Amino acid sequence: MSEFFAHETAVIDEGCEIGKGTKIWHFSHIMPGCILGENCNIGQNVVVSPKVILGKNVKVQNNVSIYEGVTCDDDVFLGPSMVFTNVINPRSAVNRKNEYLKTHVGQGASIGANATIVCGHNIGKYAFIGAGAVVTKEVSDYALVVGNPARQLGWMSEFGERLHFNEEGIANCLESGATYKLENDKVIKL
Repeated sequence: MSEFFAHETAVIDEGCEIGKGTKIWHFSHIMPGCILGENCNIGQNVVVSPKVILGKNVKVQNNVSIYEGVTCDDDVFLGPSMVFTNVINPRSAVNRKNEYLKTHVGQGASIGANATIVCGHNIGKYAFIGAGAVVTKEVSDYALVVGNPARQLGWMSEFGERLHFNEEGIANCLESGATYKLENDKVIKL
């Protein structure tokens, strides 16, 4: 008996690793050579391409394609219909499989519905990408980015609450009680 759940319509190719407690839902395709950590949730109509690595407890909502070159750390949230790319200048008639750019999504980051992540730009830990944003550059840890092209609007706590820093560069997450420090345009949890 399998240690993960796969809906009867899911396609799971040989040669992939799927962690205990992971759930794979309707019409999703898990391709060879990818690794899915424990307790992931793969929504409907999701494609996980070869060599993709997802950490533990990654939540992938419906209609997401995760292309070769993408890695996600633990506790990442990928919103409905968000998009990763893996070639910067695609052409149907030109094979650029040897030019795939890598994209890494840090622990606890959230990417909103219909956001686009242009390949080669990493997303920092606990970053928050707003719905519909188009990310065209690196995103810092704890950063809140929105728009097209995505621009940083502020900072978020690990709990997912907007942070408001005082003159000393200190902010508290009201829901979790955690304290954060902003220094040299970087946020650290104290």
